[in-house]
Amino acid sequence: MLFQKTEFDGLFIIEPEKHTDERGFFARTWCVHEFADHGLVSDLAQCSISFNARKGTLRGMHYQVEPYPETKVVRCTMGAIFDVVIDLRPGSTTYRKWFSVELSAENRRALYIPDGMAHGFQTLEDNSEVYYMISEFYHPECARGIRWNDPAIGIEWPIEGKTISERDATFPVLP
Repeated sequence: MLFQKTEFDGLFIIEPEKHTDERGFFARTWCVHEFADHGLVSDLAQCSISFNARKGTLRGMHYQVEPYPETKVVRCTMGAIFDVVIDLRPGSTTYRKWFSVELSAENRRALYIPDGMAHGFQTLEDNSEVYYMISEFYHPECARGIRWNDPAIGIEWPIEGKTISERDATFPVLP
């Protein structure tokens, strides 16, 4: 796997290192040792998928607080998404800034998201599926969110018309 650092401390874009032959290719997408060698959380508690029927669907911005914060590895296994994180770690040089990357079935990239960041995405194609590997079990009492259009953050979403849940649409803005 190829780990590409971003300007956000601890946030990595992960590309599969392809071994090709006449059949196609083989690539590892998870290895406890490689993640640990990069100083990344490598414990997994659960894996989940999100299927999104319509282009423009927006999910986010979600995170989980102490004592059960989540580290995530997110990959788009079908279709394409505009994947976004917001750094919520006080003291970080990128505090309250956002980062985005396109994840797609075609580019096979993943995003490693350390705890302390809110996560969300918007689908760029119909029938997009997102696969999550998560370090912590879901604890509803620790689930939080930030409004997708918080003016203090200013995320530039690529698609105007959005399908969004009422819960996500009514998250609070940052104080």
